[in-house]
Amino acid sequence: MKAQEFMGTMRTMFEQARRESLGPDSRIVFLSDLHMGDRGPRDDFRHNAELVVETLSERYLAEGWKLVLNGDVEELHKFKPEAIRSAYDDVYGLFGRFAGNGDLVKILGNHDLAMLLYEEHEFRLEHALRLDRADGSVLAFHGHQSSKFFMKYNYLSDFIVRYIANPLKIKNEELPVTSKRRFKAERRIYRASKELGVVTIAGHTHRPLFESFSKYDTLRWTIESLLRRYTAEAEDEKERIASLIAVYSAEFKRLSRKERGDKVSRSLYEREELLAPCMFNSGCATGRSGYTAIEIRGDDISLVYWTRSGRARPYIDREALYMDTLAGTPWIRYTVATDSLEYIMARARLLA
Repeated sequence: MKAQEFMGTMRTMFEQARRESLGPDSRIVFLSDLHMGDRGPRDDFRHNAELVVETLSERYLAEGWKLVLNGDVEELHKFKPEAIRSAYDDVYGLFGRFAGNGDLVKILGNHDLAMLLYEEHEFRLEHALRLDRADGSVLAFHGHQSSKFFMKYNYLSDFIVRYIANPLKIKNEELPVTSKRRFKAERRIYRASKELGVVTIAGHTHRPLFESFSKYDTLRWTIESLLRRYTAEAEDEKERIASLIAVYSAEFKRLSRKERGDKVSRSLYEREELLAPCMFNSGCATGRSGYTAIEIRGDDISLVYWTRSGRARPYIDREALYMDTLAGTPWIRYTVATDSLEYIMARARLLA
């Protein structure tokens, strides 16, 4: 029954979402889970605030990108809206510049859903964004709708009425912090995306995903691929492959023992060997050394990682497809993965 309940919510979001078109000139960056607070010690966003402001301003705003804030922008579980607004006047001013160009979409998450309780909003609030192409659609939403609590209600009707009418009687569910809970949420989103035949971009779990693959999967399959190549290569190439294996293995071992022990991988999404590339996740803006985002530029979709020069882990330097710097700043953008939307839409459709 749980899967059917979430499918109902997904269909409702897809049908009622704000709709726009994707074309060859589209430039959209998806950023989620800022969790902005009061710039105090409990504020998870403060250590990345300068990085986010400068990269959004000097790269994305300057180049005419649309900014999609995909939920949990404000941390209303711990702070009042007025305290957040006062602490981050520069950030809201930047959001206002995107909005002034018609290039801001602000989607609600579970940690900022209480914004609905206020009569006036600085920016228009959305529950989802639907981007249509001739060969398919992309649906962006936060992802908390897949949690057990939110599945008890039709998210865009009964639940919202209940929440606004009597908020003090509803216990909001916190962000799932365990590996198993994150993957259960991702599995529901993956299966619903596959059944509906749409590509989804979520946040909520703080785990970046590209084409439905987690970091665990990506590292594991990369290591296995390198091990298979090793025996067939010449000695000089063997040395290079061995150094790569060492870097990837170190990062794999760095993953929590619990996550590796649970063998959290594609098997939790589907039993099939071929995974449909229908699910993406922008990660979060509260990482210790930077933030991740999803970019759509024309027909290309990419997972990018922004950090300070010298702060990226060794495997990022090896794994990233491209690296570019933001002129006049210490910030570096790594393109971790990229692919064609045409290919993704076709593969997702054929494997559904």
